[in-house]
Amino acid sequence: QVQLVESGGGLVQAGGSLRLSCAASGGTFSSYAMGWCRQAPGKEREIVASSSRTGLNEYYVDSLKGRFTISRDNAKNTVFLQMNSLKPEDTAVYYCAADRGAGRLGTPTATAEFDYWGQGTQVTVSS
Repeated sequence: QVQLVESGGGLVQAGGSLRLSCAASGGTFSSYAMGWCRQAPGKEREIVASSSRTGLNEYYVDSLKGRFTISRDNAKNTVFLQMNSLKPEDTAVYYCAADRGAGRLGTPTATAEFDYWGQGTQVTVSS
């Protein structure tokens, strides 16, 4: 079973950038598709982006394409989320997640596809 620990959240002004990191342990990192999801107050958790096991394929929710970039370093068991041009509506708790059932090139597109979750990191964007 993989354990996931996020870092890099914080308070940023609108238009700024943040880079989230997620360190994985306890499993074979390259056997999991990885993703980032977020949950704003009073809203359901939603997927933001995902990466296939090798990092060759990526998925982004349409509304975030061009501002957020997911990447992974399988040698360091880490997945990243680079967030640019942040907006107040990006304020949420961001979760790292792992999908053990994805094929080699598969990219999860829904929160229900993930099997393991981190504890989350708060991102607050001020106007």
